[in-house]
Amino acid sequence: MGVRPGAASRARRGASLIGVLFVRHATSAGMREARFPAGGAADAGGLARARRLAGTLSGAEAWSSPARAALETCEALELAARPVAALAEADHGRWAGLPYTRVAAREPDALARWLSDPHAVPHGGESRADLAARVAAWLDTGVSGIAVCDSGVIRAALAHALGVDVTAADRIDITPLSTTALVSTGNGWRIAHINRKVTD
Repeated sequence: MGVRPGAASRARRGASLIGVLFVRHATSAGMREARFPAGGAADAGGLARARRLAGTLSGAEAWSSPARAALETCEALELAARPVAALAEADHGRWAGLPYTRVAAREPDALARWLSDPHAVPHGGESRADLAARVAAWLDTGVSGIAVCDSGVIRAALAHALGVDVTAADRIDITPLSTTALVSTGNGWRIAHINRKVTD
């Protein structure tokens, strides 16, 4: 993947990468308020930071989660990205948009089950196992390029690369506008880096 000349080391890495460079989308009010994702907009500060990085990531096919914050991040980064349903964050059903603390207080057993069992859907939405399956299926079509999405999708991709349960990736921190790279090896995926800061 090409990178503009001001970032020579990233250009060398990007030029030969055959795989997917995941970018977590810019910050949103829901992120800052620790709410379950609900497809809301990116905030002004996050988009301003993304605009400062415009052109840093380029020269490759790009895809986006259909979520508004991801699409706005792509626009700010000047990425002509195509929305892909497989990159959507998990559907959290009736928990979507609620603060984690509220769910923990009102439904502690349901939340504990959701955290420990990837097949659990106490909120009536999509299980994390289903999220992991669609992300893995998309990766294994042989894609190569840049994907802008939220942390759940990136953690699912990492779990697939490592061959572990999606809940095992919960301990991995994925910060807004960081990059995580998976490289295709021909018989699976290798993790090139995780949670790397993008600089202009």
